[in-house]
Amino acid sequence: MKDYYAVLGIAANAALSEIKNAYRKMASQLHPDKNPSSDAPAKFRKVQEAYETLSDIDKRRIYDENRRRSLLDNPIDTAREIWQYYIDGILKK
Repeated sequence: MKDYYAVLGIAANAALSEIKNAYRKMASQLHPDKNPSSDAPAKFRKVQEAYETLSDIDKRRIYDENRRRSLLDNPIDTAREIWQYYIDGILKK
C-alpha cells in the first residue's frame, strides 16, 4: 500500500487546502517539462495519483479505511513500508 500522505509530504489529517497546496508545489517541481531528471516523470505520476485519491472525499475515505485496516492486520509490515516511503522522500529532497 502506498502512503499517499508521505508522497505529498503532509499529515494524515491534512485539510483539502493543504492537500492542494502540497500537490501544486510538488507538481511544479516534478513536472517533466520543468524537471530534466530522469526520474521526474515517475515521481510526478506518484504525486498525481496521491492527489487524485486524497482530494476526492469518497476515495480518501476508502483509502484511509484500507490504511487503518492494513495497520491492524499487518502492523509491522505496514509500518515498515510507511517509514520506507517517508525516509526515501527525505533522502531524495
